[in-house]
Amino acid sequence: MEWSWATGAGGFAAGFLISVATAPVGVSGAVFLLPVQVSLLGVPSPAVTPTNLLYNVVAGPGALFRHWRAGRLGGPLTRLLVAGTVPGVVLGAAIRVFAVPGPRVFRLLVAALLLPLGLWLGLRTLRPAPARAPRPPSPRATRALALAVGVAGGVYGIGGGSLLGPVLVGRGSPVATVAPAALAATFVTSVVGAATYALLSLTTAGDVAPDWLLGLSCGAGGLAGGYLGAHLQPRLPETALRLLLAALATGVGALYAVQGLR
Repeated sequence: MEWSWATGAGGFAAGFLISVATAPVGVSGAVFLLPVQVSLLGVPSPAVTPTNLLYNVVAGPGALFRHWRAGRLGGPLTRLLVAGTVPGVVLGAAIRVFAVPGPRVFRLLVAALLLPLGLWLGLRTLRPAPARAPRPPSPRATRALALAVGVAGGVYGIGGGSLLGPVLVGRGSPVATVAPAALAATFVTSVVGAATYALLSLTTAGDVAPDWLLGLSCGAGGLAGGYLGAHLQPRLPETALRLLLAALATGVGALYAVQGLR
């Protein structure tokens, strides 16, 4: 795509606004940036995936720095998620380049994952099970989930937080614990994923390398927006955060389903 200052300014604004809304629930916002890049900015497939990963790399430190200052970053959940998502994102990048190049299949797969997750989390929040409170998944199950989400994140360029968040919160983990861990895993796996795509671009024909200027401009907006969103998180009640996460997942899933079925 042809670069212009208007494109850069639009990317910065999109990254900022998206990150402000998504950072409080541990989502980098890359999942919302995908339709903007594909539909409005014309980023080709599969280059849109590494461009989104580059956005995560640049935008991630804003929210992470805020969580670190507040003492919310680190802990066993972060280590489990990173250990699972890092190898998964490398495999996902290879799958994206060699097996899932088409945007239509890409959107339908995202919809199939996010739409039921968002509806499930919303129902669990509005009508919790009366018998017993849900228990967070075991470390082994969490690591396996992180591996699967890492593969999905490598394919879709969404870092994995938009998938990890609804599952872990729906299983009983508090948003205040999940959000910084999911953002940390998203950042680390995005660094690995972007590097993997850069290496694959050296040996593979087609649009595989990220759009560096667009990814950096969107990421700069996300850097500022993520810091602000993480600052707002402690001021929002748990129920509101869970419903926000459910609404984000459901909205993106529905949007992708409509686009994929056209």
